[in-house]
Amino acid sequence: MTEAHERKKQPEIVRRALLDCAAQISQEQGLPAVTLQAVADAAHVTKGGLLHHFPNKQALVQAVFHDLLEQLDTQIDELLEDDPDAHGRFTRAYIRAFANADSQGASNWNALPLSSLTDPEMKAMWSDWYASRLARHAETDAGPELGIARYAADGLWLAGLLEYSGVEATGQDALIEQLISMTRKT
Repeated sequence: MTEAHERKKQPEIVRRALLDCAAQISQEQGLPAVTLQAVADAAHVTKGGLLHHFPNKQALVQAVFHDLLEQLDTQIDELLEDDPDAHGRFTRAYIRAFANADSQGASNWNALPLSSLTDPEMKAMWSDWYASRLARHAETDAGPELGIARYAADGLWLAGLLEYSGVEATGQDALIEQLISMTRKT
């Protein structure tokens, strides 16, 4: 009996490996390097096995983007739990989540979020996620000063991605702390 016949099928584990490998390839080599064969090889599955989970590259990339949004959601929820001050809580969590991603080498937030600028479906996924989070936290995170802080955090993330922030790392930490202070009631 061959190894394929003896191996126990574990579709959730295979799907997770495919998502993780696609995200890693995107992070290390850019989105054009995310081919079905490259992801299948990295996950140690056949291309047919990959196609069982994702019918094409677009479906795979969108699933990775959705997975990254879920990871972001989880991280933000954890940060929300640790913050006792209700006013601006979501904005602080948002700022910290993106600052953490940047300090961890941009995590997986590089080519995929940038592709949401040109991919209508991923753009809609991001917009829907963002709108739902803002609606959920409307009582605590409405107002122009909190919006400005979130947009500034987006700018810092983008500058880090482009490897140009205009400030040293210690200066960036000070900018992040300034943004956090903007979220507090005065």
